Amino acid sequence: MKLINYTAAGYTRAGAIVEDKVIDLNYAYQAQLKAEGKYRYEEIAHAFVPATADELYQGGKESLQLAQGAIDFILANPESFDKKVIFNKEEVKVEAPVQKPGKIICVGHNYREHILEMGRELPSNPVIFAKFANTILGPDDDIPFYPISDQLDYEAEFTFVVGKQARNVSEEDALDYVAGYTITNDVTYRDIQRRTLQWLQGKTVDGSAPMGPYLVTSDELQDPSGLDVVLKVNGEVRQKTNTANLVFDVKKLVSFLSNLMTLEPGDVVLTGTPGGVGVAMDPPQFLKDGDVVTIEIDKVGTLENKVKATEVVPTV
Repeated sequence: MKLINYTAAGYTRAGAIVEDKVIDLNYAYQAQLKAEGKYRYEEIAHAFVPATADELYQGGKESLQLAQGAIDFILANPESFDKKVIFNKEEVKVEAPVQKPGKIICVGHNYREHILEMGRELPSNPVIFAKFANTILGPDDDIPFYPISDQLDYEAEFTFVVGKQARNVSEEDALDYVAGYTITNDVTYRDIQRRTLQWLQGKTVDGSAPMGPYLVTSDELQDPSGLDVVLKVNGEVRQKTNTANLVFDVKKLVSFLSNLMTLEPGDVVLTGTPGGVGVAMDPPQFLKDGDVVTIEIDKVGTLENKVKATEVVPTV
């Protein structure tokens, strides 16, 4: 399943992309329950297949399985409900698959070639920092370029979303706690990042985490290793690697993080960026107004956003 949030007629709801269609998951499940003669079908649907993807993750595998069943039902019975359930993709605005995560955990120095280009040694433990929900954009959004710096940089990140509460999880069991996988661009203001030893300032500016194009659920992508990752700026390849090159892979990260903190459904983990960031080029090549950043990851999809200069200045 390819999970999204989508916006239509001023409302944002959980959906799934099936070919060129967007299916409202909550309405699809309501339609199925009504057809089965269930009383209180609206209340049951809201409990098990909620109207937003953030709530849907809290239902774990059971909710995702029910959502998939609802998709199958509505595709076979498209006229069975009195609300619009199936949209053409161009009728809606596709949003990020997670909008208000409790945690956005980022991993630094996690691809061998990126560590070497930055002149550092391989870490013995994951380097982690945070972004916040204010940074999240969807695949249909532009990346805002605020006039607070001229050093706007890109970072392609293979990303996973937690699917159930995780505490002290073993590497062997780790993938059972993953809802699915998506792509994030860890947009970074480099000079602001380096104003202090802590990176947070340059990482948490509004709109600095485009995410998408959807979340591929873990039943469809069961093995997150061996996936090619490519980032292009205006068609020029800048970053290219494979998730096999991660120092700490998904299993290790779930285990490591869950032994530090309780991971909750909907928490987002960015697994790190490969070599080729703009600041490391000679001379440095930062993003400009109008640049198009495209990130492709095998079996996940393509995330593409345009950089757009804005005069609105956030607080940093």
